[in-house]
Amino acid sequence: MRGIRPTWQGVRQDLSAAAHAARRAWAEPGRERDLAVQALKAALAAWVAWAVAGWWLRAPVAFVAPWVAVVLVESTVYRSVAHGLQQLGAIAAGTIAATAVGLLLHDTMTAMAVVLPLAMLLGQWRRLGSQGIYAATGALFVLTNGTVSVMTSAARLGEALFGAAVGIAVNALIRPPLYLRDTEAVLRDATEETHDILRDVADGLAAGRWDAEEAGAWHERALRLHRLVGQARSTAEWNRESLRGNLRRRRTGAVPLPGRGYDDALAVLDYAAVHTAGVTRTVLEAADEDRPAPRPHPGLARRYAEFLCRTARALRLYSHSRFGDAREDELREAVRDLRGTLADLRRDLAGSTTDDPDEVATYGALLAQAHRLADRLLASGT
Repeated sequence: MRGIRPTWQGVRQDLSAAAHAARRAWAEPGRERDLAVQALKAALAAWVAWAVAGWWLRAPVAFVAPWVAVVLVESTVYRSVAHGLQQLGAIAAGTIAATAVGLLLHDTMTAMAVVLPLAMLLGQWRRLGSQGIYAATGALFVLTNGTVSVMTSAARLGEALFGAAVGIAVNALIRPPLYLRDTEAVLRDATEETHDILRDVADGLAAGRWDAEEAGAWHERALRLHRLVGQARSTAEWNRESLRGNLRRRRTGAVPLPGRGYDDALAVLDYAAVHTAGVTRTVLEAADEDRPAPRPHPGLARRYAEFLCRTARALRLYSHSRFGDAREDELREAVRDLRGTLADLRRDLAGSTTDDPDEVATYGALLAQAHRLADRLLASGT
């Protein structure tokens, strides 16, 4: 029983997560609803393909049509079309090769020994992409489904073509998938995490807290920002693909406005992630009692904390201005404040340096990260 209990707990957690996902899919738009819709569309495509090919026309190899249809209800319309063409090419190549060899040798085992290595090699062809495996699948369907004949193979190719047409049509015409919501959510999450880190560091510096453990936690969070930005970049690329050939694009107006697209936001976030990590690293080194890096003067630390607060606010306003909640006036005001604070910080740091090389290195690192953190945001907000 002790060995069963953890497994049962895991099953209960999985069931609870599935129930929660189902409730979210029912209650509000989101990833869960998108997945549910795509699953229903795949089932519909298979049903339509079988209803026509198997029930109405009674085609000799009707199972091929729903099989191809269900796998071509892809995550984007563009991917359905691209994979459909690749899959049809792979199936045709495997089917034709297996038919020719089967008719020539009249022996299934020998024909498989000859055709399958060729089909597997063909499946590695770059132009077939991830669909190359269907060359071997098409060959196996020919060689393991009774007598090999040209008519049966031609019917199989026709059914594959029909199934592909059904799958692509269902995906393109019935609520074609868009991922604008997911892209904006990931970008907002990355921006909010950057804002929160900068505010936490600012609060610590303003209060004179130089705890190495807390500074280490800030730095770890800053390093994790790179993964969030990478996820945002991947999601933005997914979004672009979902717009290609998508009929909902015109109805929703789901095209980023010129100069306000995701590339701009990603560039700002990338800069923010890199240089937030630099700021937290400098603070961590100054907080570490085993390192010679001196801590800034309390007045200077408070000035730097003010700069970080203004940077965090400007970054959040920039995010709002890029994704629907336009606050351009506030953003321009925040950018002006940030520019003034940066100038004051430059003067304070320049006036606070001494002949101590370690102190000069600490101040220089802080000033360099301040400039780099602000440069892209200042350029984007003007």
